[in-house]
Amino acid sequence: MVWKVIKTANEHRKAIKRAMEIFHAEPGTPEDDELGVLLVLIKDYEDRTIKMPQVDVLEVIKDKMQEQGLKNKDIEPIIGSKGHVSSILSGRREITLKMAQRLRDYFNLPAELFLQA
Repeated sequence: MVWKVIKTANEHRKAIKRAMEIFHAEPGTPEDDELGVLLVLIKDYEDRTIKMPQVDVLEVIKDKMQEQGLKNKDIEPIIGSKGHVSSILSGRREITLKMAQRLRDYFNLPAELFLQA
């Protein structure tokens, strides 16, 4: 089958079904080439049509702190003074790039979390 840009949900379903059928294709075969094309087309369609919900970075940080049993004072070395920690966690102050890098590393968070508009 010749695949084209996926424009409808029905085409998307067909492409996924076909991709699942040939998912374990041997490398270098026509099915492997078809699978590569399908995966690109499926991703393109999903990127255009599926919108991921925005995640509140402060809620993620607070959840991580709670999971690990941390208090505000425990992240002072990452963010700064007691006042900075309080201002950041309450949303009164923006997270700086340096803070974002440290929080990302400390809590093993994806960098994209801090880049949301």
